[in-house]
Amino acid sequence: MKLIQILKVGVIPILTVLSLLPASNPALADYLNSQGAGGNYRYELWSTDDNSGYYLKIWSSEASSNSDAYSTSRAFTSTREALIYFDCKYAGRNLPECPNVL
Repeated sequence: MKLIQILKVGVIPILTVLSLLPASNPALADYLNSQGAGGNYRYELWSTDDNSGYYLKIWSSEASSNSDAYSTSRAFTSTREALIYFDCKYAGRNLPECPNVL
């Protein structure tokens, strides 16, 4: 009987508190920065939760808005770098920066 009381009073509350600690950490999530289109494609520009990196989700312009991304790009260090990549590779724009991107 004493063992059960010790478990109820001491061990169970400690285990409960320990199990709740990880749940109190904020959830990490990526953020949508912008959307656009060019050529036969449209994109969403996303950033990591700490803004340390950016990536593009790219769809064919005819794809449904609910469909999976046609492509997810590599990581970029800036929004400018990501948008130049989209303009050069998918939108078909002839920018001075294009030869360095592809």
